[in-house]
Amino acid sequence: MNRYYKIFTLFIFLYYVAFAVQAQNLGFSLKKDQKRVQIPFELYNNLIVIPVILNGTLPLRFVLDTGVRTTILTEKAYSDILNLVYTKKISIAGAGGMRIVEAYVTGNVSLDIPPGVIGRGHVMLVLAEDYLQLRNYLGTNVHGIVGYELFSRFIVKIDYAKKLITLNTPDDFKPKRSYRKVDMTIEDTKPYIHGQVTMHDGQKIVTKLLVDSGASHGLLLDPESDDRISVPQKYIASSIGRGLGGDIPGKIGRIQQLNVSGYKLNHLIATFPDPDSYMDSVISKTFRHGTMGGEILSRFNVIFDFSRQAVYLKKNSAFKKKFNFNMSGVAIKAKGSALHIYEVVEVRENSSADNAGIVIGDIISEINGIDTKYYNLSEMIGILNSKEGKKINLEILRDNAKIKVRFRLMSPI
Repeated sequence: MNRYYKIFTLFIFLYYVAFAVQAQNLGFSLKKDQKRVQIPFELYNNLIVIPVILNGTLPLRFVLDTGVRTTILTEKAYSDILNLVYTKKISIAGAGGMRIVEAYVTGNVSLDIPPGVIGRGHVMLVLAEDYLQLRNYLGTNVHGIVGYELFSRFIVKIDYAKKLITLNTPDDFKPKRSYRKVDMTIEDTKPYIHGQVTMHDGQKIVTKLLVDSGASHGLLLDPESDDRISVPQKYIASSIGRGLGGDIPGKIGRIQQLNVSGYKLNHLIATFPDPDSYMDSVISKTFRHGTMGGEILSRFNVIFDFSRQAVYLKKNSAFKKKFNFNMSGVAIKAKGSALHIYEVVEVRENSSADNAGIVIGDIISEINGIDTKYYNLSEMIGILNSKEGKKINLEILRDNAKIKVRFRLMSPI
């Protein structure tokens, strides 16, 4: 787990903004006579990125997010290029009320998803500035988020292993017997399921969880939702997300198990927001204990059926993969036109990177003797979190000087 993808817990804040937009009839449909479409996608740290063509001319890339109601364009420059007309301007305080975020509303937008999805008459929220820096924290060009409008129209099958989305019309879908059905409720356009959590102390709790494909983490549990949810004795204090107004503080630790319809995930990592740091009570009145995100979803083939309020799960080859948390202690983001400059944005206290002398602002120029320009951000993060005990040799640039550092990866929890 790393800070660069914890940013996506902030999408819940975007939902609050989008909820203020007055909806109109939105229209995703398949091309004539088609009942099924397959869409290849790219996966960046458990987040699904799909191609979107804005107003028939501008090819962009959006995150597919079950936790977002209204389509969001994160960079206003693209809507300005198309001379889109803004019908209103809205403002909202960011996380903790530290910053006022401005956004524009535009309507009658077309959003086509190749190779066979047509979208007409959409309302879209356009952020006034690139508050999210998606391209920097994912290491690839990403321009927005699309969610409920697509899930509400189709049966959406996500094959994380093959990186393939299959859309079916609801009338032409029959789940295979190899999938397990999980009852789901749609509340305020968002999907919720129940799962049994076994806490670090053995306490078993039936929890209501938002199923959020736009959150990279595995499991978030809110201690304020239930007295039985508590932070494990062994934990790390850290930023667990990045809201529009700044970082969201919390704690990270292991729990014994999450059981969803008989699928048991053991010794998984959970994040726990600090009191009053999580704005969800302001955003939605829907009660929940937490969120199940991409780190868990990516271990399954997942079929969302919003029309019948069900989700179908079948475990894939990643199901038994161990849950790990940032063994280097360093978080990085990608910069530059090619996104091949890697800047240190966080160093965890007493971590391997901290003890080796790495500081915020350092630029990693080599990793294990190879120039970092040959890696993308996901590959860099993978090396820095690959295996406990692995030796890491870095060359870093600091104040025009090259510095060699060495350390071993260590699991903090």
